[in-house]
Amino acid sequence: MKNKNDTLYYLNEAPVSKAIFHMAIPMILSMAINIIYNITDAFYIGILNDTSMLVAMTLVLPFTTILMAIGEIFGTGGSTYISRLLGEKNLEGVKKASAVNFYLSIFAGFIFILIIIPMVYPILKLLGALGNNLIPTKNFIIAYTIGAPFIIANFTLSQTLRGEGASKESLIGMLISIIINMLLDPVFIFLLQMGTSGAAVSTVIGNIFAVIYYIWYITKKSPVQSTSFKYFKPDINILMNIFKVGISAFLLCCFLIVSSLIFNNYAMIYGEHVVAAFGIANRICQISDFIGMGLYIGVVPLIAFAYSAGNTNRLKKILKTTISYLIIIILGISLILFILKNQIIGLFSAQSELINIGTRILVILLISTLFAGISGMFTSMFQAFGKGIQSNIMSIARGTILIPVIIIGNILFKLDGVIWSITISECLTSLIGFLLWTFSKKSIIELPLKERTFDSL
Repeated sequence: MKNKNDTLYYLNEAPVSKAIFHMAIPMILSMAINIIYNITDAFYIGILNDTSMLVAMTLVLPFTTILMAIGEIFGTGGSTYISRLLGEKNLEGVKKASAVNFYLSIFAGFIFILIIIPMVYPILKLLGALGNNLIPTKNFIIAYTIGAPFIIANFTLSQTLRGEGASKESLIGMLISIIINMLLDPVFIFLLQMGTSGAAVSTVIGNIFAVIYYIWYITKKSPVQSTSFKYFKPDINILMNIFKVGISAFLLCCFLIVSSLIFNNYAMIYGEHVVAAFGIANRICQISDFIGMGLYIGVVPLIAFAYSAGNTNRLKKILKTTISYLIIIILGISLILFILKNQIIGLFSAQSELINIGTRILVILLISTLFAGISGMFTSMFQAFGKGIQSNIMSIARGTILIPVIIIGNILFKLDGVIWSITISECLTSLIGFLLWTFSKKSIIELPLKERTFDSL
């Protein structure tokens, strides 16, 4: 029996509930860290009382999300593949896959630099940067782009560590990144007077330190992974298994950017108070959303390992237990937020008009959180199984269904249609996930063991 300090113990032998909490809690904490990460730079820039710089920090959000989406290709694709290989007990395959995944993420970062730097001005125009905010937006993008190899590698390695069950070590790397960022922000922004470029540089350095930690862990502590170049031997099987799942995560990020921009434009039709109310309600609902995400993303390595190991009883118990926890947690948090809705919205604004519309939006969005959790669970399941077609369908559905729903809702029901569009689209997406699982469950569960890592779908 493996030592309980061995990360592989949680993938293979730990009681299911214990394994789920071991994998999910660090992931939930990492989601909370991401929230802090997103506001740290903007907080320090805000102290400068320079509106153009603060606007720039908002304009660059879609750009930074694209870089995160690229990281998802190798993070999600690589980690699920590594978990499936571990389930097969293919340790040589794990070393090759982890090395290939790591060096490809670095290579993708350099390709990103070569593409973005010459196109920086068209990108600035696309982001809406003009006038006084043009230069601070450009300064951030250039500095951030130069750090792309480390940003992508950080995102990749944090997930591949979870792929072997090292969820605590993954969290440590994220903490290193944000602590370094928070310590260096005042130095570069205020002391060196670098403004938005200083915010980007401190973020990049934070990512560099996290990558150094992850490489150290993999080199010295990991029982299965490697960053040694001698294992960098990409072949069609490795590439296919990384990209067929990784692309689904990439598409989801990209489509969500587009749908969120469209949603903001439709909400703006009905006034700034509606946009502000949606923003407040969304932030409140993130409590439930992020805990749910931490749960269903955290258990992906457990699902992938049990599936490829042919441990069907453990696999079914993991799925059943996770879904039960997911529903209970989301409903419990949603009930508390519903009961305290007036008080919570009141913390953000004293305007009666905003509070009224905000509480109404909050109730509707709380309904959507359950369906969002269910559709996210289905997406994670298909990614864990290595099912590229199903996971891509789920990612495209989650990112695009909102667009026709909000257009039709706005035409037929005006503001009510816009408010309900997110809930309706999440409901439809979860239905698609249920149907995909219903029709593919038997073929997935009964697939011969030797085909579970290298099946093409």
